[in-house]
Amino acid sequence: MSDALSPKDPLIVEIRRMVEEAQNTVARTVTAGLTILYWRVGQRINEEIIEDERAEYGKQVVLSLSKDLVENYGRSFEPRNLRRMMQFAEVFADFKIVSTLSTQLSWSHFVELLPIDNQDKRLFYAQRIAEEGWSVRQTRKQIERKAFERTQVGNVQLPQSDNRALDTFKDPYFLDFLGLKDGYLENDLESAILKEMEGFILELGSGFTFVERQKRMIIDGKDFYLDLLFFHRKLKRLVAIELKIGQFKAEHKGQMELYLKWLNKYDRQEGEEAPIGLILCAESSSEQVELLEMHKDGIMVAEYWTELPSKTLLETKVHQAMIRAKNTLSSE
Repeated sequence: MSDALSPKDPLIVEIRRMVEEAQNTVARTVTAGLTILYWRVGQRINEEIIEDERAEYGKQVVLSLSKDLVENYGRSFEPRNLRRMMQFAEVFADFKIVSTLSTQLSWSHFVELLPIDNQDKRLFYAQRIAEEGWSVRQTRKQIERKAFERTQVGNVQLPQSDNRALDTFKDPYFLDFLGLKDGYLENDLESAILKEMEGFILELGSGFTFVERQKRMIIDGKDFYLDLLFFHRKLKRLVAIELKIGQFKAEHKGQMELYLKWLNKYDRQEGEEAPIGLILCAESSSEQVELLEMHKDGIMVAEYWTELPSKTLLETKVHQAMIRAKNTLSSE
């Protein structure tokens, strides 16, 4: 009879548990230590740059520091990461909050939260990560699904910096005009309409090839998502499509121009023309469609309509898609 212990022996089970608990403790300690270190590094660089007030000096400081730190401590201190540390110390300015969260959130978690431009929203996701143990991937998905806004619409009070529920609706028309029950977001309506529009455009059979939905673009360290991206074979150019709930605003034009510049630089292939953009606006009284060019190169915007669906047809389709989206969401 062998004297060897089986894997299920109480002694082995107990010691394994002890080892795993120690590993978890060490991991949390190291994670917290790194996070706090990165915050302190970012804060110190920020202080140095603020005192000098020269933009060029700031760039030089980052590059010089990075060169030395990478040589001595590894690639974690490359310029891009140093700038993240600086942003970290800026957007999470309260060290007490950072110290508390550092035992639950990894540095990668914080990196996902940095592009969020609202402190209440950042703290909401940080708290949920701590409470529910979201992985970085789960965190990214929850942000994309707008978990914060959904919770706000559900009238659930959250611990916020000013203890006030946020108004998450851009346009009161959304609930009043459509008669949707509480809990539906503008994002739900947009998704439903976009699905309709995507199918409509592909059914046209007039040269459109689907490329991507929710095209991710990183601009100045922040994530942006283009609703729909197609390629038009006859026009030989990318066609970016963005849906807006509400009337057309000048800021929509600026946003699309930003997207077109990014697509022109990073997605435009050899032999293609500069991309163009369509902005579809669905609002309470009428629908609007705006067409933008990448460059004013002598080609009039109106000439594109000979190959694209007519403006009238698109406006009609947006209106029909909005009605169907309303009926679908209201019945759920």
